[in-house]
Amino acid sequence: MTRTAFIDHFGIGVPDLAAAKAYYDELMPVLGMKQWFPTAPDGTFNYGPDGARGTQVFFYQALEPSDHSRHGTGLQHIAFMVESRAIVREAHAWALARDAEIVHAPREFPEYGEHYATFWLDPHGFMLEAWSFAPES
Repeated sequence: MTRTAFIDHFGIGVPDLAAAKAYYDELMPVLGMKQWFPTAPDGTFNYGPDGARGTQVFFYQALEPSDHSRHGTGLQHIAFMVESRAIVREAHAWALARDAEIVHAPREFPEYGEHYATFWLDPHGFMLEAWSFAPES
């Protein structure tokens, strides 16, 4: 019997839950994500695809805060697949407007197939990627 599984959700602990919520409440609509559940009494919140089923991300208050490095053990980056290259550029402009550290400006990454992406760091040091396999329209 063939078995197919998908990642339903993942959780990230952040040192400042309120700051993360403010940041991601602005970013996620740019990427096509929305909050699926009301914010929990402890401040936990999540996002998932707007108008579709798919992987969700949950944010939790870190009970043992520490600095994050994408170069260390643990989370390296989170990639959001978006519908177009124009959205990749919009996400890049959004990050620039917030003085984010840009790791890669929008460009093609042919080593990953039809892959057009931008990478930046969020306020907690997590590397984020917006990418699309759609051709230029």
